[in-house]
Amino acid sequence: MRLSELLESISIVDSKNHEDAPISKIAYHSNEVEEDSLFVCIKGYQTDGHQYAEDAVKHGAAALVVEHFIPGITIPQFLVENSREALAALGDHFYNHPSKDFTVIGITATNGKTSTSFMTNAILEENNWRTGLIGTVMVKYGKTLVPSVLTTPESLDLHGYFAKMRDEQISHVTMEVSSSALDLSRVGSVDFDIVALNNISREHIDLHGSFEEYYNAKASLIREAGAEQFAVLNLDDDHSASLVNETESSVVTYGIKNDTGHLYCSDLDIGSGRGSFRVEIKKPFKTISGTTVGKTSFTVELSVAGYHSVYNAMAAITIGLISGVDIETVRSGIRNFSGVERRFQFIYENDFKIVDDHFANAGNIEVTLETLTKMDYKNLHIVYAIRGNRGVTTNRENAEALAKWVPALGLKKVIVSLSESHVIDKDDVLPEELAAFEEEMEKVGVEVELHKEMPDALQSSLNQVEAGDVILIGGAQGMDFGAKYILNQLADMRSDLDKEKVLRPLAHRVAGIDESFLTKDQ
Repeated sequence: MRLSELLESISIVDSKNHEDAPISKIAYHSNEVEEDSLFVCIKGYQTDGHQYAEDAVKHGAAALVVEHFIPGITIPQFLVENSREALAALGDHFYNHPSKDFTVIGITATNGKTSTSFMTNAILEENNWRTGLIGTVMVKYGKTLVPSVLTTPESLDLHGYFAKMRDEQISHVTMEVSSSALDLSRVGSVDFDIVALNNISREHIDLHGSFEEYYNAKASLIREAGAEQFAVLNLDDDHSASLVNETESSVVTYGIKNDTGHLYCSDLDIGSGRGSFRVEIKKPFKTISGTTVGKTSFTVELSVAGYHSVYNAMAAITIGLISGVDIETVRSGIRNFSGVERRFQFIYENDFKIVDDHFANAGNIEVTLETLTKMDYKNLHIVYAIRGNRGVTTNRENAEALAKWVPALGLKKVIVSLSESHVIDKDDVLPEELAAFEEEMEKVGVEVELHKEMPDALQSSLNQVEAGDVILIGGAQGMDFGAKYILNQLADMRSDLDKEKVLRPLAHRVAGIDESFLTKDQ
């Protein structure tokens, strides 16, 4: 492709050394540059690609896209207002607008993006559509599965994946859209058909500067949706519900507590931990193809646990129906969905239960503990890995969320892990973060049993558990390896158990298996 043709996709403010050239590749990492590459200098939260422009030139870059001219460089430079937006538009043009060739579904939320996207994908696959999936766990299409580095890939990589999906005749792509992706234009020039915002609570405030900025980043997915698009909103969440009249798109709403929307969840039973309920379609709504989903009701049974899974399911059901999947296929797709690792995942169900949850933020902690209050069991043992390097505020909020449910759960003690050997250096728990957690537990009279290492904390829970109890292993990076350790510990302790069966939940794990990256800097 000629440089002149590629540049037609962006607005250029000014240029230096302007001359046309053949372009065989676009890059935003200097070490990815080859001969005849267009190098786009993008800024992140911590790095600035302009610092690597000279390296890009040495590697053979034919031209640069910049936000400010770089002295001493003789190849063409093209000045733009926002190089991240430019990267997205250039990538879309370079790959010939691939997201226009299939249905693209974008899902954002503080909690539940991954589970909702996997549920949605399960419904679409049940309808025998060829699907793509992009998110925190992996990028998947056809027989290709790539472990994820970012929840939402950088825009150039994203459009590249879309091009590969088009080549594989994919018809529907479901993707998680993070607040960072929206803030950093990673989903720029993506032709969404359906967007959904399930919930918003405090998270990533350190990245966005304030909750308002975080909210606005999330909300932009809905606010910027056009008249040809659909927006799915949760009326039980005030932030999601507030966007009903702030978009030009066709809005379809759902609720579990609020029954004034298009879909309502009634007759909910979650006693076993897994929800069964009735979906009432109270208002007709259109599908992508223009047909109408009329008033009706149908029952749904989930194979995944958690009160929050009901919300995720309601969003996925709504998206499936808008996409044109019939009700029976939606029901079977949801029923056959076996869950996402570390999302209120039952990893052991025998004489007692072990639940694995990523417990990432206050909102996630709230819905996880609320689910436990609706379950039947004797005693609860929580093993919690504190989130390192997230700041005192985040850890205090997490502790406050846990403390809120102490009376309802009858909790007397929390087993806490610093997971020192199982997180990378940047995720080490700071003394002030631990202190904030301990202070909140002291306020509600909960004992903190502290362990430096995760395996020791898990072993302690196994030493204390009795028949009919539940062990919850909760935490983000610090508990990713928790399932691997606790199940192996359990199998080693109990000669009466079939080790192969006990370890079966680990068979298809993506995270929390390979520890090679954990080597600490010396």
